[in-house]
Amino acid sequence: MPSSGYDSASLPDLLPLYYRRLFPFSQYHRWLNYGGVQKNYFQNREFSFTLKDDIYVRYQSFTTQTELEKEMQKMNPYKIDIGAIYSHRPNQHNTVKSGTFQALEKELVFDIDMTDYDDVRSCCSAADICSKCWTLMTIAIRILDRALRALDFGFQHLMWVYSGRRGVHCWVCDEAARKLSVAARSAVAEYLSLVKGGEETVKKVVLTDPIHPLIRESLTVVERYFSGYALQEQDILGRKESVDKVLGLVPEDILFFFCLLQNSKEIMLQYCYPRLDVNVSKGVNHLLKSPFSVHPKTGRISVPMDLKELDTFDPFAVPTISLICEELDRPRAGEEEEKQEDAKEMENEKDAAEKRKIRDYKRTSLAKYVKCFDQFLDGMARSWKGELLRKSDLQKEF
Repeated sequence: MPSSGYDSASLPDLLPLYYRRLFPFSQYHRWLNYGGVQKNYFQNREFSFTLKDDIYVRYQSFTTQTELEKEMQKMNPYKIDIGAIYSHRPNQHNTVKSGTFQALEKELVFDIDMTDYDDVRSCCSAADICSKCWTLMTIAIRILDRALRALDFGFQHLMWVYSGRRGVHCWVCDEAARKLSVAARSAVAEYLSLVKGGEETVKKVVLTDPIHPLIRESLTVVERYFSGYALQEQDILGRKESVDKVLGLVPEDILFFFCLLQNSKEIMLQYCYPRLDVNVSKGVNHLLKSPFSVHPKTGRISVPMDLKELDTFDPFAVPTISLICEELDRPRAGEEEEKQEDAKEMENEKDAAEKRKIRDYKRTSLAKYVKCFDQFLDGMARSWKGELLRKSDLQKEF
């Protein structure tokens, strides 16, 4: 059985192959172009590349998918970040009048990092994760996805992405979300935040009466997972240190069991409610790691997540760049027929190259994640078509 182990020293050799044969450029451009509904939307988008030895290159922008593809294959970035849509081409920001280069739009984004839960997990700390504490990410996605879609905001086009190491990102791609001001983004992020206070704060959740509908709905999710996560996997009542931590959330002047009954909701929420990096959500010009970027330390691809399979999602099963590059070399049935087909298609070289790339990623463990991305894009495309038809009708009326 071939090894799928990842060695970070091999990354410079693997990235050219990944960007040449596996990165889903067609879908990627389809996403960030948003159906071409708004002129220059893709062209005015900022990309940021982190190169070898932590060389950081901001304000990259591209006119077409082909231009983006060629530049990424030339630079082979270790990490890709996506920024805002600006008033001017980002790669020309030094040539425009001071003060006129402005971030106009960006997806509403959320960043949830496992390190922010270190005070409520005993299995791991810092950048380490395991199946026991990954439940916290599952709970966070369940709560936030429900709140952002139906309960409070009515957004429809949410893409959840595994970061490649220790967390998840959410990209809210609805037009209304992309146009939110800094103040509105801050309001949304603060509205969804419940766990407050730094390391010195013991009791970080304080509920009011009556309980807000968002919190009430969130509790139904937390209650579903709390026993398995906190009582069994983290064993919060099994060791003196963790018991003392729980008791610290209970007022001293009331009998323990009565008080535990009264404060159980606050305790459950402090242990399990999503912990957002609010600053990531607030800024329009804040960069966030791109889907299908490679995590240099783990080698894992940052992949879209299928929420229908959320409870069984395993971050350790997400493919590494070394695995998918290795899978490309494995022999398969029908390979000779494909080569003959490629030879016939050479008169249309671009189409042939695109078909080869599709076949390439379908031969690897990356295929199901690209399919998930495709399904997300198909859902968005229906709204783009509606907007294009509306604009067409308006032009006819004019």
